[in-house]
Amino acid sequence: MSHLYTVRSALAIAASSLLMLSLAHAAGAAAAHADLAPASGSQVSGTVAVTAIAGGVHLEVKATGLKPGVHGFHVHEVGDCSAPDASSAKGHFNPGAKPHGMHAGDLADLTADATGNAHLSVDMPGLSLDQGPTGILGRAFVIHADPDDHTSQPAGNSGKRVACGVIKAG
Repeated sequence: MSHLYTVRSALAIAASSLLMLSLAHAAGAAAAHADLAPASGSQVSGTVAVTAIAGGVHLEVKATGLKPGVHGFHVHEVGDCSAPDASSAKGHFNPGAKPHGMHAGDLADLTADATGNAHLSVDMPGLSLDQGPTGILGRAFVIHADPDDHTSQPAGNSGKRVACGVIKAG
């Protein structure tokens, strides 16, 4: 009889754990990150820490190896950075089908100092840390070689992709 009780207890604990994991996943993640790796033959690398905030997400971006100046920075639709030029990340994340400069994947530009380092701390309203319609989990952050003009369609004329990182929970 005690063996049956132990098995039932183990099953109850497992079921409870699965329920808690499902509820946490449905609610979205509280934090995420991306490790930025070089693309297109660049030496650019860095990290993006993402935290959920009311009505959006907060980004803490650190990048090195950039040419000094302004660089386009976007969320791309697919979390795949396997192509040497990061083209596997596809186009900008644009859940509302809005013109470039006004869609969810358009992030604030990064500005690299004279040594090629960039840091950005910014709130991005309208994005979420889940896999829903405005969710960025499983997508990719991409840094571009040139500034984003925020008007050219479809991608802001920001040049080749110099770094890419998949957005992961945790």
